[in-house]
Amino acid sequence: MHELETQNGVASFASLREPAWHGLGTVFTDEKTTSEMLAAANLDKWDVRLVDVEIPSTLTSDKNYSYVVRTNPTDNNQTDILGVVGERYHVLQNEDLFSFGDNILDGGGRWETAGSIRGGRVVFGSLALERETVLDPSGVADKVKTYLLINTSHDGSIAIQASITPVRVVCANTLNLALGGVGRKKNKGIKQSFKIRHTQTASGKVAIAREALGLANTYMDEFDRLAHLMIQKEITAQQFNDIVLAAYPKPEKDSKGASKKWTNKVDVINDIYTGEFNGMIANTAWGALNALTERLDWHRNARGGNNENMLAAASGFDPVITAEKNRLLGIVKNTLELV
Repeated sequence: MHELETQNGVASFASLREPAWHGLGTVFTDEKTTSEMLAAANLDKWDVRLVDVEIPSTLTSDKNYSYVVRTNPTDNNQTDILGVVGERYHVLQNEDLFSFGDNILDGGGRWETAGSIRGGRVVFGSLALERETVLDPSGVADKVKTYLLINTSHDGSIAIQASITPVRVVCANTLNLALGGVGRKKNKGIKQSFKIRHTQTASGKVAIAREALGLANTYMDEFDRLAHLMIQKEITAQQFNDIVLAAYPKPEKDSKGASKKWTNKVDVINDIYTGEFNGMIANTAWGALNALTERLDWHRNARGGNNENMLAAASGFDPVITAEKNRLLGIVKNTLELV
């Protein structure tokens, strides 16, 4: 687990040596089958099911609604309500989410983490893939590992999803970035994630596994190209300052302490840029991007002291944070005219 510290009201983690989802689930140091992984992470035998919502006699509705409930194995097998859904909703067992994992394991991956968050409403697992990127191997040898992160919800909010998630090893900075948007038309077909339609057939599971691994390889080919381009692109202190100002312009009016908040944010980014985990790649476009994205992962306010939300955002489960990382990537690429 990461140890949470607070500096000037900003949350940061003392030990940045493992992906954020390690702090949310069960970590497997030995290889496990999918069924063994589910049992170890308390994800099996939930029996997710629907229970009709009784409409009060004083109300009318032209639709039927159901509770999504599950058996909670960690709390005396009590029944938990996970959400309320409409009549078109179909339940999905955790076993369904992980069923294609057996085929991915044969394709060069290993289950590393699995767990649930938000009271069981979101379930996830991470596969550590064999492929990794080493930038400047004769110099700083900055290593990025590749994961396939799968997740789904039991409250109707999301389907089964799989996403490729590179993680910079030295600081566990999660680089869940969309690479198809800026400058290269042929990159528009490069996907970071896809939604899985569950099928009961063995051939369907094999096809899903092949699609997931194909997605990983195509995405990482482009990630490798861009990451090598960025670490080779030297930048000046003024260029880094221009990037930070383009990302977070100085407020014109000091309403509600906006200037102080902006100064604190910029100070944190500058400290990260030349600090323990980023100093070796400072003065490069790669260092600039990682300084910006690392702040989002490990140096933001934990609202209400909710560390789970902080770790979920750093894991890639928060679409707002993911969108912000993609915005920052676009700013770095546009400012430095990288394609």
